[in-house]
Amino acid sequence: MNHTLFAIIDVETTGGGMNGNRITEICIVILRGASIVDKFTTLVNPDKYIPRQITALTGIDNELVENAPRFYEVAEKINEMTRDTIFVAHNVNFDYNVLRNELKNVGINFTRKKLCTVRLSRKLIPGLASYSLGKLCASVNIPLNNRHRAEGDTDATVILFQRLLTLDLTGEIMSSFLHVKSKEATLPPHLSSDQVFQLPETAGVYLFKDRDQKVIYVGKAKDIKKRVLSHIYGKNTKEYTLCQETHHIDYELTGNELTALLLEADYIQKYHPKHNRAQKRPAYAYQIISYINRRGIIQLGISKTRSLNDSLLTSYSLSEATEKLSELCETHHLCPRYCGLQSKVEKCSHYRIQNCEGICEKKETVENYNKKVTAAIRSLEDAKPTYLIKEKGRDIDETAFIFIQEGSYCGFGFINDNVSISNPEECKNYLIQKMASYHTHKIIKSYLKKQGEQNVVYF
Repeated sequence: MNHTLFAIIDVETTGGGMNGNRITEICIVILRGASIVDKFTTLVNPDKYIPRQITALTGIDNELVENAPRFYEVAEKINEMTRDTIFVAHNVNFDYNVLRNELKNVGINFTRKKLCTVRLSRKLIPGLASYSLGKLCASVNIPLNNRHRAEGDTDATVILFQRLLTLDLTGEIMSSFLHVKSKEATLPPHLSSDQVFQLPETAGVYLFKDRDQKVIYVGKAKDIKKRVLSHIYGKNTKEYTLCQETHHIDYELTGNELTALLLEADYIQKYHPKHNRAQKRPAYAYQIISYINRRGIIQLGISKTRSLNDSLLTSYSLSEATEKLSELCETHHLCPRYCGLQSKVEKCSHYRIQNCEGICEKKETVENYNKKVTAAIRSLEDAKPTYLIKEKGRDIDETAFIFIQEGSYCGFGFINDNVSISNPEECKNYLIQKMASYHTHKIIKSYLKKQGEQNVVYF
């Protein structure tokens, strides 16, 4: 690669995501082989307010760029200067995409081959604790002055790239990164191609982890590899930010989508990943409870709670819980007042339920009324089913099952096809216990609504 042209580039921006990023400064150094042949650096007026946090990081403020050229004034120079070069940057996809978007806005189509000094460094200088530009330069004794300014970062990246060229004298590594079928240039900087392209193409859960192995995103998929690649090649800011922070990807096979959904919900509650938003907030549950009042009457009511305590019935919808309580009240001739359906009244006068037999007016004995309440409670308990949902396992000789006991999700498990389960106790021998939640309730309810009971086995 002695005569190859490389454009080492760094841009500073206003921030604001992939589509909102505007360049405030750019530096380009052209190398022929390892020798510097040209250099260009300039501030750029972004025609946009520079946020305080960006100024704190770069030192570039609105006043500094006030008299700088607009991007359209330097666009053609940048395009011509980098023509026939390989675009090189530390974390290349960021700088490349920002510059390409700016050029696109002024009508210039920009396409260059790319090399990432983060990915090259991981390959040619393995085993370092960090490959951020600052820490990498400190590790290999490269001077880095004027950090987070385009010229300072570019000058350090030039020295780093020159050193990488000496570590790849035959050019074999760089050629492999530039090969048309290679995905190296398009992958996030901290993920190895082996880690990505050896992912399984089956159902399960995948976990994106940061440098410290902390889970930052949990997802489920029918095809793990395909879904992970959709994150990597996603165009929006959310996907880009997630992949930039990802250093490791773990996965767990489930064999089917239902178990994957349930495991995803469990891991989101367990790890609270910062890039998962939909399920992080704990939802309230509504429980039908019973208690004895000062007259000795067994009263029913609805309690709102975050924790799943013992109750007669748990629902994640207030209207659903209220409807069930109304149904009990009407069916068993109970009093709306003593079922929590009316308050601040001496005598019940419910708009729909009119068959109270007088406990609120002391026309009915407490003993007789409590017998009816006890029968209502028993009917609730009898209505809580215990069953399995059978689904595909992780291989051809295995079946997955989801276990619901007395109406409450308990977890899932996997059994070989030569094993039979005839009662709930046998089921527990293979069960991976999990907590019921609003999300698991919704997942199972949605599954049964869509699939019906074709895979359900009742005990």
